[in-house]
Amino acid sequence: MSAPASPLSHETIIKDSWSRCRAFGLSHQSAPAFDQLPAERIAQLLESQHALVQTTHQEVLPYYENILSNSNCLIMLADNQGQVLTSWGTQRFIQPSLARGFSAGASWLEHCSGTNAIGTALACEQAVHIEHDEHFLKANRFMTGSAAPIFDAERRVIAVLDVSSDSYLPPSHTLGMVKMMSQTVENRLILNLFQGRHFQLTFNTGLNNLDSQWAGLLIFDDSGQVLSANRRADNLLGISLSRVGIESLFKVSLLELLNQPEGLPFALQAAGRNRFHCLLKRPRQVPIQARIFAEAPARPAPASADAVSLNTLHFGDSRVEKAVRQAERLLEKDIPLLIHGETGVGKEVFVKALHQASSRSKQAFIAVNCAAIPAELVESELFGYEKGAFTGASQKGSIGLIRKADKGTLFLDEIGDMPLPTQARLLRVLQERCVQPVGSSELFPVDIRIISATNRSLREQVQLGRFREDLYYRIGGLTLELPPLRERSDKQALFKRIWEQHREPGQWAGLSRDVQELFERHPWPGNLRQVSSVMQVALAMAEEQPIRAEHLPDDFFVDLDMEPATSHEPPGDIDLQDTPDLHRQLKAVGGNISLLARRLGVSRNTLYKRLRQLDT
Repeated sequence: MSAPASPLSHETIIKDSWSRCRAFGLSHQSAPAFDQLPAERIAQLLESQHALVQTTHQEVLPYYENILSNSNCLIMLADNQGQVLTSWGTQRFIQPSLARGFSAGASWLEHCSGTNAIGTALACEQAVHIEHDEHFLKANRFMTGSAAPIFDAERRVIAVLDVSSDSYLPPSHTLGMVKMMSQTVENRLILNLFQGRHFQLTFNTGLNNLDSQWAGLLIFDDSGQVLSANRRADNLLGISLSRVGIESLFKVSLLELLNQPEGLPFALQAAGRNRFHCLLKRPRQVPIQARIFAEAPARPAPASADAVSLNTLHFGDSRVEKAVRQAERLLEKDIPLLIHGETGVGKEVFVKALHQASSRSKQAFIAVNCAAIPAELVESELFGYEKGAFTGASQKGSIGLIRKADKGTLFLDEIGDMPLPTQARLLRVLQERCVQPVGSSELFPVDIRIISATNRSLREQVQLGRFREDLYYRIGGLTLELPPLRERSDKQALFKRIWEQHREPGQWAGLSRDVQELFERHPWPGNLRQVSSVMQVALAMAEEQPIRAEHLPDDFFVDLDMEPATSHEPPGDIDLQDTPDLHRQLKAVGGNISLLARRLGVSRNTLYKRLRQLDT
């Protein structure tokens, strides 16, 4: 065991990168080469990285939709050779002569593209933010970028996530966001690798942030040997974890640890002086060796830490309360439910609460986002497939998500995005309660409760011929409407609840009055999911202070019609033509465009425009 390596300073990263670029024979006038792969190699690359791309898409898309979608920015995923795999967002800011560098197969390694977020993050194996003028090649200085490497379970760099834009991106906010996204992807890759076959210990400094992507994650076997851990676990414990025993990390015997109740938080003292809140998750089928430790009498497993009861889904809003009461009455009845509501209103949380309150609570809950699965993969993912059923199919075949939900609940989110051929097959499953895998003639009976959700009007989709009318009436026995956050009467209570969920121990200061007012009048297009993301960023920026306007991400203000009047300084009547020291003033406020705009009494757009003029 050794202590995690200390990160390099930003100045050292840039200096070392420029030295490497000179050693590669590059000059500031060199054109980026990008070393674009030929078409057939690109196809091979994307096929080999399919699982990584799909996992990243599922984990990154919520951040883009709720935080970055209003920004003129692009998120890129590249492999460990700096080769672009896919992207999300806008490419409008990219100069036509450089467009090929932002397509699949283009390389951003430093030897061909100079200092840049992707290549430099790979070179130093840590998150970096590269400003306009910090790019070694002048051709790349039209943009800024933040990037963070993604590590696999063996601590090898396998990819890098990047957020780039041609406008000013606050380094702290953007770097924090890309770190958050990469950690989320890493956690999911670890969980996918072990697939519930071993013990899982989640731990953090606070009870309310055990479900955070920043929680430490340990996977260990029944002998107590740690098989894998995320980098957050390294940081919390102050050591690099590699094939160590769980008893050497915490002051606890293996017997005592394995006897902890699943899903119920408990405290552990680390081998050092730190004390952590923990959650234990057992393998789906506990090995015989581990069962010998279970000497305590059997008792019902409590609800998991992220489970929400039906009674805590609302804080006084009459529309949500009505939906809860109606759903309760149908809890054990074979009447299908269709949940309608905008993206981010909490449809999946609502359905999870229904599952936990039902007699199926101890069985599987399988959530499927129909919009997130590529159209060509929907049928094989849902219905499963026989080995060799199509090119690229696993030689073991797959039982599919519907059969995985047998005896439990299948949640089909964004069902309005399901392709029409898949709708026909799903209708057959609902009618016959049997599944026929792709490439098979055999039928497999299933006992599932299907709950669907959509952010579209399925009636309109039916009229347009995009959704089957017979399937619509099959899944919509009762339609429940979840209101958008902007229309809820219990917003302030919700804001407080989300703050409590994400705050660190010692962060007792809540939202300042001006932020409460901003939250109240914000339209929240991303709804509760957006609040959660904004709150996490604000808490990280505020640390132990009350959350003030300058702690909020700049994108938070895009949806407001006016700049928030949170500064106690009078705006004054300042002519920007008389402020040639804008860059110095921007640096003095930590790069916070919104704060400087309020101090100068101008809009952020005006300030951005003046900064661009000064840079030309």
